[in-house]
Amino acid sequence: MGVRIGNLLNRVAGAAVLALVLLVGSTGLAIWWNARQDSRPESDAIVVLGSAQYNGVPSSIFEARLEHAIALYEQGVAPRIVTVGGRAEGDEFTEAEAGREYLANAGVPEDALLAVEQGVDTLQSMRVVAAAFDERGWGSAVVVTDPWHAMRAERMAEDAGIEAESSPTRQGPAVQTRATQLRYIVRETAAYLLYRATGESVAGAPGIG
Repeated sequence: MGVRIGNLLNRVAGAAVLALVLLVGSTGLAIWWNARQDSRPESDAIVVLGSAQYNGVPSSIFEARLEHAIALYEQGVAPRIVTVGGRAEGDEFTEAEAGREYLANAGVPEDALLAVEQGVDTLQSMRVVAAAFDERGWGSAVVVTDPWHAMRAERMAEDAGIEAESSPTRQGPAVQTRATQLRYIVRETAAYLLYRATGESVAGAPGIG
C-alpha cells in the first residue's frame, strides 16, 4: 500500500511539474507571437505607456514609443495621443508630461494630446487611463509599448474596461539583440503569470512593471 501511495504521489508531482512547464512555455510563446503582431484599427486614442525620462527628455525606450505613436497618428489611426506615467521620486517632470512635450515639439497639435500624469506601473497606468476615457466617453485604444510588453499591457487595458489592441514599436533598446529579447520575454512571462494569478502588477525595469 505504501509503495502504491508513493508511486501515486510521484505521478501527481510529475504531472504538476509538467503542467507548470507547459504553462510557462505556452505563455512565453504567446508573448513572442503577440510581439510580432501589429493591430492598427481606428480608435478613440493612441495610448503611449511611459518609461524613464531625464529632466523632461524621454529615454531611448520612451522615445521609440513616442515616435511610433506619431507614425500611427499621422496614418489616421486615432485623432489623439494619450501619454501616461507618473513622477519618480526626485523627478521634476512626470513621464506623461515629458511624452506630451516631445509630441508637441514634433508637431502634434496640442488639442490632440492628453497627459495622464499618474501611474507607477502598467496596471495602475491602465486604470487611470480607463478613468480618463470614461470621463470623455472614449472606449477604444491602440496601445503603444515594447513588443514583449504588448500582451500584458493589452490584457490590463481590457481588464480596465478599454477595448484595446496593441501596436508595438520595432525600434529602441528592447529589440536590439536576441539576448535582450530573450531576457524581456522571460521577465514578461513571469510578470504576466503573476498578474493572471493575483491580479497584481510588479514594478521593475521599463516595460516590466
